[in-house]
Amino acid sequence: MANMLHGSARTTPRIRAELQRSKEKTSILAQRYGLSRTTVTKWRSRTTTADAPMGPTKPKSTVLSPAEEAVIVEFRRRTLLPLDDVMGCLRESIPKLTRSSLHRCLQRHGISRLPAREIKKTCRGKFAPTEIGYVHIDIAELRLTEGKLNMFMAIDRVSRFTYVEFRNDLGKMNGADLLSAA
Repeated sequence: MANMLHGSARTTPRIRAELQRSKEKTSILAQRYGLSRTTVTKWRSRTTTADAPMGPTKPKSTVLSPAEEAVIVEFRRRTLLPLDDVMGCLRESIPKLTRSSLHRCLQRHGISRLPAREIKKTCRGKFAPTEIGYVHIDIAELRLTEGKLNMFMAIDRVSRFTYVEFRNDLGKMNGADLLSAA
């Protein structure tokens, strides 16, 4: 079926279209289809036979703050790590984070699925093989309603170990501090 009906639907798109086309009294139609008069009136006043969207118009988390959601989204976009790895990396930084709240957050922002690995033939070569211990440091500026927040990430290319730290200040020594903390 092309249209998905909600679980408590008493009518189908065909019956809804018949209700909209019919010139009979509301009470007669309600009795014929076993519906209430308000249901018949509702479907007569609508121009479509599809169910109205349910739930909040602007979904938001009840557990995570908007700042924490921004951190999660930016971290996922930068690292492209799987869900459990993101959870492991951000668990200490965001104490209220659960696996389900993380998954719902990523779904809300449209990044719950990792992009398919595309094999592109380019003229560039591959990275030189590295040993465990080669660390790449990345800095991302998150713009929040409260101001700016800087996310510092240190990623070991081989083991995929990731360390994340959030700071309000941005300076030359923060990268060194990040390495000594990791």
